[in-house]
Amino acid sequence: MTLVTSSFSEALWHLLSLLIAYVLALPIGWDREKEERSAGIRTFPLVAVASCGFVLIAIAVLGRESLGQARILEGLITGVGFIGGGAILKQGSRTSGTATAASLWATGAVGAAVGYSLYDIAIIISAVTFLTLRLSRPLKKTAGEQGDNVDSAPALPGGANARPEPDSG
Repeated sequence: MTLVTSSFSEALWHLLSLLIAYVLALPIGWDREKEERSAGIRTFPLVAVASCGFVLIAIAVLGRESLGQARILEGLITGVGFIGGGAILKQGSRTSGTATAASLWATGAVGAAVGYSLYDIAIIISAVTFLTLRLSRPLKKTAGEQGDNVDSAPALPGGANARPEPDSG
């Protein structure tokens, strides 16, 4: 196995792929940063670049047609989901950060799609994610939710973030 990419054109292709993943994630990160969310202008591009990088490495090591590619994607989906889980907070009866978590997950998919040269899918996921974040704010206000201030949903009783009530006796 070689430690260095075999050709300059291949290295340039890798660099271009990583740059495309970065650029497609930037608007999503900008939106989250502008809204003062827990993840923003640094986190989203890093998730996309890392996801793209893992896919590029897997292709170089395993080959494009390898069944191991499914395991790489499985690991990415789980890993990025774990990062997104860190953005979700429970405050009393409200849960916040769900849109940020879902956006992080989508951004991981953008990076993976770019890594596999599926640019149409990457562009669509990036655009739909960004537009959903930007255009849903007025709808949230109309629906009577907290609008621009909090990505929130009512907490589910006994959900993953539920804590047992202290014993009073």
